[in-house]
Amino acid sequence: MRSKKVIVALDSSNLNKTINLVKILKNEVYAFKVGYQFFFNYGLNGYKKIYAICPRIFLDLKLHDIPNTVKRGIKAIIKIKPLLTTIHISGGDEMMQSSKIKKARTKILGVSILTSLDKKQTKKYYNESKLLLLVKKFAREAKKNNLDGVVCSPKEIKFIRKEVGKNFIIVTPGIRINDKIKSDDQKRTATPENAINLGANFLVIGRPITESKDPLKILKEINRTIN
Repeated sequence: MRSKKVIVALDSSNLNKTINLVKILKNEVYAFKVGYQFFFNYGLNGYKKIYAICPRIFLDLKLHDIPNTVKRGIKAIIKIKPLLTTIHISGGDEMMQSSKIKKARTKILGVSILTSLDKKQTKKYYNESKLLLLVKKFAREAKKNNLDGVVCSPKEIKFIRKEVGKNFIIVTPGIRINDKIKSDDQKRTATPENAINLGANFLVIGRPITESKDPLKILKEINRTIN
């Protein structure tokens, strides 16, 4: 049986279109990603409509606040039962530790460095131009603080896998069907097959699927190439 590895990002401002898309793709995905755009437009009611069709949801809200606030936020999130959710590793040790709620089934992923950042930006904001060193350091700290996995770009997958071992979840955005396409805000990209071969567990893919003329056909083709 083929394992499902694709998480489809639901970044649309049209709820009916999104619901129809979920119905079409639900049997071919690992999960659907609900992020800021969807959640802030449609809130819990919209989330519940997606959940009713497919309960496999990655709620990507990237919490980043003082430890007690994050803890309360995670407690609220686990009530709506997403498979995965995210916090920023840069929030520090205590914040990461506070996100781990006993007996919660929701997996907590740490966000390392956003895929829109390049070495100039990391030098400016993190005082480190060697992006890979920074990402590896963040991944090690996420594991030390008992997070379930990390979100990282395709370019860092194999290095992070060496740092954290085989049982740590790696979720990878920045996936492009054609790796020659450069005209978007993702700086560090790869094809689905490459990302899986490098060691990613799951791939977050949005526009290449959702903006295509035949989303199901594209998703099935991706599944074929990575299996």
